Amino acid sequence: MITQNDKNYSSITHLSSFSGWFFPFGNIIVPLVLWSAKKNESSYIDIHGKSAVNFQLSLLLYGFLLTLLFVPIVIFTLGLGLIAIIIGIIPVILFKIALIIIASMKASNGEFYKYPFTIEFIK
Repeated sequence: MITQNDKNYSSITHLSSFSGWFFPFGNIIVPLVLWSAKKNESSYIDIHGKSAVNFQLSLLLYGFLLTLLFVPIVIFTLGLGLIAIIIGIIPVILFKIALIIIASMKASNGEFYKYPFTIEFIK
């Protein structure tokens, strides 16, 4: 049975990803700490915590790989490619925000949510 406390905690775990805007790697550390603290108490919290952490780790990996790709593009275009990259990043950030909010709402409603494009680092 999923309690309201489990739903709230899972929702907060997803929303804690926004802490990365306030300190480096907070988007990974805070959900990881919240998930680790309660993962043995509820399978619902365990599933949502893994989902939140895996999504953030996937975004970190994708960002690192894209950075490796962007550097040659910026150098090759003499900096003009940087404008296109910045314009392209804006929709990605909005998509990330939307996915986190959707996951949080699903968790709050007692539903399970699987982020798209997520690599399962933690199973």
